[in-house]
Amino acid sequence: MTVRSLPAVGVLLAAVALAAGCGSADTGRPKAVPSDSPVSAPAATGLPSAPTPSPISPTAGGAASPPVPAPSSAEAQGPTQRRPATPPPVVLPKRPAGAPGAKQVVDAFKAAGLKVPHPKDRSVDCGPDGLGLGCSELIATDAVTVYVFPDEISAGDIAETWSGQSYRRGTVVLNYLEAKTPAAERPRYEKVLNALR
Repeated sequence: MTVRSLPAVGVLLAAVALAAGCGSADTGRPKAVPSDSPVSAPAATGLPSAPTPSPISPTAGGAASPPVPAPSSAEAQGPTQRRPATPPPVVLPKRPAGAPGAKQVVDAFKAAGLKVPHPKDRSVDCGPDGLGLGCSELIATDAVTVYVFPDEISAGDIAETWSGQSYRRGTVVLNYLEAKTPAAERPRYEKVLNALR
């Protein structure tokens, strides 16, 4: 040992002796807990424990190195699991067997020379996140909107709600509410629907 490090060692030994002596007399204060034994006080109180600072070790030049920070609770637990960005697919009720599909109805209108501009499959609007009508299929055009329901009762309820602006055959409902079809041309669409089997 060199003469320069003797005072540092002496100060360190004095600090250890003082720390060991503190709390050893029965003054009602708790005794110091050795650093290698687990501390149970925070667990008993339910409070989070403070991170334990690492000891500062002197370097050759006499300067102290900075303490190493304790890992955060997020680092200790590992990476966070993320939910998928896309929602689960909407499950729609099935169209009854033998009933025409919405695309089949629109194709029949085209084949008959009726206007069905800009067809869009909006079946997702049938589900709970959309209009929530409980339909199985939905295709909207600028002339007419075609709904297919899983049963005739549901189709009848909706057709009654849209009374005067709709036509129903079985489980298929034609809706003219947002359409640009003149009332005089609507029977032509209904005739084509009636001819479908």
